Amino acid sequence: MNDDIKRVVVKVGTNVLTNKDNRILGPVLRELVRQIAVLYEEDILVVLVSSGSAMAGMEVLGDTDIKDKSIRRQVYSAVGQPRMMRHYYSIFHDYGMRCAQILATKRDFDIGKHRQNMINCYEGLLSEGVIPIANEDDAVSLTMSMFTDNDELASLVAELIDADRLIILSDTDGLYTGHPDDDDSIKVSEVKTNDNVEQYVQESNKKEGEGRGGMASKLRIAKFTANKDIPTYIANGKRENVIVDIINNKEVGTKFISA
Repeated sequence: MNDDIKRVVVKVGTNVLTNKDNRILGPVLRELVRQIAVLYEEDILVVLVSSGSAMAGMEVLGDTDIKDKSIRRQVYSAVGQPRMMRHYYSIFHDYGMRCAQILATKRDFDIGKHRQNMINCYEGLLSEGVIPIANEDDAVSLTMSMFTDNDELASLVAELIDADRLIILSDTDGLYTGHPDDDDSIKVSEVKTNDNVEQYVQESNKKEGEGRGGMASKLRIAKFTANKDIPTYIANGKRENVIVDIINNKEVGTKFISA
């Protein structure tokens, strides 16, 4: 295990946590927690930024008559948050570990009392060996208080706690020179923040639209975070042992470093 790494932020996206029917995948959650437990045993502190609450809420409520998209997202997320935490609490408990939930809006990271309160909370939890599980507070965050996506939240948390690594887990193996399904596309192993790789995302997106949290956003956030001297990875969250392999400096995903 890399002795220079003491703090890691791991962000896991909805596409990793759900199947094609938008159901939460228990085995994926368990494998995620297992790897965090491995890092925990090596005295590496981890903050988990987890999506999935809206999908978990959909599992409970099913279709709804709410027409407004923003209100529908708020309702699904409010119902789904405790469901996601119940999953995590149970699995972490199986590994003899404890977890806690931290919900935030973008305003909480503004310089001032809110930011200091966030720092105090994270540091308090980490000092007690509790795994903070962060997510956007979708029930109250609208317009100006919204993050671009949870990738942005993960980056802000990484900076907040002085993390040594940020790992963004997606449903692809990293940044490719074209669409990942094309035979002539090549995975980019390392990117410096001054490398012009945005063209690759444009090629990738020719075949499919990009929603909130797509590769363009991940690329922007990865470069931004790496510029803060926090090496950042984009990797496949469904790949076995992906987090542990990254911490062990194996060539996994795409690594972003400052120029």
